[in-house]
Amino acid sequence: MAKLAGKVAVVSGASKGIGAAIAERLAEDGAAVIVNYAASAKQAEAVVAKIKAAGGKAEAVRADLSKPAEAKQLIDQTVAEFGRIDILVNNAGVYEFVALADVNEVHFDRIFDLNVKGLLFATKAAVNAFGDRGGTVINISSMASLSAMPNSSVYSATKAAVDSFTRTLAAELGPKKILVNSVLPGPVETEGAQSLAEWDNFRGQMLPRTPLGRIGEPRDIANVVSFLASDDSGWITGQVIPAAGGFR
Repeated sequence: MAKLAGKVAVVSGASKGIGAAIAERLAEDGAAVIVNYAASAKQAEAVVAKIKAAGGKAEAVRADLSKPAEAKQLIDQTVAEFGRIDILVNNAGVYEFVALADVNEVHFDRIFDLNVKGLLFATKAAVNAFGDRGGTVINISSMASLSAMPNSSVYSATKAAVDSFTRTLAAELGPKKILVNSVLPGPVETEGAQSLAEWDNFRGQMLPRTPLGRIGEPRDIANVVSFLASDDSGWITGQVIPAAGGFR
């Protein structure tokens, strides 16, 4: 039997990149998956079609998680569609590297509203829906929360906040049988990363700092999430887990 058979998972920001890979992997493991998106409806439907073609269950649901009301609607629609929720993967996020001299309120609010506020209120809604059986929350953070990366002061701060939420909510929610962990990707080659003007230069800087000698792929992160979503990780909570090929 697939290790997530009978489970329902929500993956936020799952229309492409790491989120899409996570949604596809959890569906392979037997979970029914909600593929959340904010703007990329066509891409989200393509992920759903791929999952269904492989025999899995999935539906696309639009919600802008920077808005707490829509975060709650996402969880409500999940329960309406599949009758329950067992796993929340907080993957939706935005990144933008800006020197301190160029930081403004628009930049700050855009990144904090989704990466921090959105994650917190999606988690609140999911916890209320888990019920007595408990559940699993997996936060997709970043190695930027641990390393000093120039021009990433706001982005890195949001990911440090995510890791703090992980530890404190694990302590708070443990008595409710809810596990909370963070996965910290290092450099990962996604569509978004490849579209950056400075990607080739960034990639060249990161490779020498990665002992395994390659840039990560979305599937590398999805594999770690798969483990944390399964019963095999039932004694793991409050952990901040790098998935970065040894990147420092």
